[in-house]
Amino acid sequence: MNRRFFLQSAAALGAAALVPEAAFALASNDQRGRKGKGAPLTKITRSDEEWKRLLTPEQYRVTRQGGTEAPYSSPLNEEHGRGVFQCVGCGLPLFSSAAKFDSHTGWPSFFAPISKRNVSEHADNALGMSRTEVLCARCDAHLGHVFDDGPRPTGLRYCMNGVALKFVKGG
Repeated sequence: MNRRFFLQSAAALGAAALVPEAAFALASNDQRGRKGKGAPLTKITRSDEEWKRLLTPEQYRVTRQGGTEAPYSSPLNEEHGRGVFQCVGCGLPLFSSAAKFDSHTGWPSFFAPISKRNVSEHADNALGMSRTEVLCARCDAHLGHVFDDGPRPTGLRYCMNGVALKFVKGG
């Protein structure tokens, strides 16, 4: 083994050891959506009666019963301001306006969540098709579905029910 090979290998191994930690630090957010390792999300559980008091009937139908709003019915389709889309049930930051794009499907669409730990994904084989359901990781609100036909950089389309989100300007 020559000296150059040894030095290049050592440098590559050292860089590789640093990459996972850096990647984790960039991708990991605390429950307020800020960068950092943060504590695990604390689950929010409420009774059906509590959810019905907190949500509109349409929000309840979509987020708690897994419904879908009518396409092109959400004012969030036309929201182009800078800010964060939060869960309507618990306020967890889910999507940045920087990740929003017009998918021409009739629902607000994003190519990535603020943090993968803020959403959970589950197989959904209802209605005779195979899809991936997206839920809020803190309160288990049904948000929509994710598909693999989105734009770069992820190739994903998080197709969300606007009624399951609230937009907070700024940030």
